Amino acid sequence: MPDGEAARTAEALVEAAKAATSDAGRWGRAGKNAGVLGLAVGVVAAGAAAGVAVERLTVGRTIRRNAQLALDAADPFGALRGEPGTAVAEDGTELYYEIDDVEPADPKVPQQRRGWRVRRRSKGSAARPPLTVVFCHGYTLNQDAFHFQRELLRGRVRAVYWDQRSHGRSERGKAQLEGVPATIDQLGRDLKAVVDAAAPQGPLVLVGHSMGGMTVMAFADQFPETVRERVAGVAFIGTTAGSWGTVTFGLPSVGAKALHKVAPGVLRVLGRQVDLVERGRRTVADVLAGLIKRYSFGGPDVDPAVARFAERMIEATPIDVVAELYPAITAHEKTEALDHIRGVPALVLAGTKDLLTPAEHSSAIAAKLPLADLVVLPDTGHLVMLERPEVVNAHLCGLLARAADAVGACLPDTVRALGEAAARTEPAVGL
Repeated sequence: MPDGEAARTAEALVEAAKAATSDAGRWGRAGKNAGVLGLAVGVVAAGAAAGVAVERLTVGRTIRRNAQLALDAADPFGALRGEPGTAVAEDGTELYYEIDDVEPADPKVPQQRRGWRVRRRSKGSAARPPLTVVFCHGYTLNQDAFHFQRELLRGRVRAVYWDQRSHGRSERGKAQLEGVPATIDQLGRDLKAVVDAAAPQGPLVLVGHSMGGMTVMAFADQFPETVRERVAGVAFIGTTAGSWGTVTFGLPSVGAKALHKVAPGVLRVLGRQVDLVERGRRTVADVLAGLIKRYSFGGPDVDPAVARFAERMIEATPIDVVAELYPAITAHEKTEALDHIRGVPALVLAGTKDLLTPAEHSSAIAAKLPLADLVVLPDTGHLVMLERPEVVNAHLCGLLARAADAVGACLPDTVRALGEAAARTEPAVGL
């Protein structure tokens, strides 16, 4: 983008942020902090403008809205549904999950012709039940973020998809409604409640993206016995074990420090002004859509329907939920928890253009896990499982094959074949 165009785009974004808070004086301290948020958004916007052209600002609002409606009407993403269930967290919060089970095998068909291969650890050992893969989504998303992985595994592998507290179809966190701060440890205990309800027996593979990866780490930290006895594999996708306060978001160091400094307090204030903020979000929807694309994807050729799908998930997360979980994410530090899964086959996957959980964080996780495959995809952003689903799916199948072999579980040959194809590719780019 030419320097002049970048400057004009940045200025437009800053002005939009200011416009969203132009009535700040009417809300006293809340309004003052909302004004600070406008400046913070402007800092982020300037960084975004320096890196990409926010094309949404050059398209008429009516045209944009009509395009959104058309994409929403034709969008199949997030439409896959499974057998619903509810787990109850320690504070009484109801956590919604869905199970995709394997298709029933026809007993009249010999096992080898059904495409299943059973591998056992030793002769005479009893056949183990199939793997259950539990998917944990990230901050401001929901279980549908794994749409492409679900599409592939559906009917082949038993899988559990759940909405983290206050996200998707799960209940608003009861402890948070009573003023108790959210923590990543609490999310780890939520995962244990889901596992106990939806997958009480058999080997597990835990898959976590972003905050979901943090959830898996907290689970391992608090329930090491369960990890030793049941966890056969772990996938960490676009996540971090800690030190998130060092992330620059692709901004100059001064802008990054300013954002880290003001964001917690500003979000806390805005979390108490839900109606006001939600109206403001609608006012600057085009600006936010550009920022979402900037911080979700790394390449310019993302399917517009996929980009819109990501927007919808993020837009559906209320500002008070965003506010209450942000401090928990910034405080997250679970490097030592990785010791509990050192002996477990693992996949650590990231994109080189992830501005929220940079690939260096994934490299640090993999360095702690001797059995981890590190895969770093070039020109790919934070929502790597949506941006590069074929590659992510292939490497995930490779992990499932390694996990199944480790515990003697059965796995479809079609899944193994995808994993074998991934094993023949270059696993990482330079870090």
